[in-house]
Amino acid sequence: QEQLVESGGGLVQPGGSLRLSCAASRSISSINAMGWYRQAPGKQRELVALIIRSGFTRYADSVKGRFTISRDNAKNTVYLQMNNLKSEDTAVYYCNADNFGNVNWGQGTQVTVSS
Repeated sequence: QEQLVESGGGLVQPGGSLRLSCAASRSISSINAMGWYRQAPGKQRELVALIIRSGFTRYADSVKGRFTISRDNAKNTVYLQMNNLKSEDTAVYYCNADNFGNVNWGQGTQVTVSS
């Protein structure tokens, strides 16, 4: 099973941008779905964005138009570009690989949106 390592989190002001990266320890070209989830304190983990091997993407309503997910199979990396960040985007963000039920998670990266 591949290891997933997230990076790019940090503290940003409202309206700012961050780009998260998820580097896999092996090729992701054969993995069906790669995604980003987040978990805020006291809340359940929720889907933020998903990208299927075909290129199909899906977003949570709360991030549509602000976040963009992409995958670079040559670099074994998935990205989450986050623009116009809001305080409610504050959470630990987790990378996820789902290959038809064979699920793997990264360790998470903290994103804090605050002035």
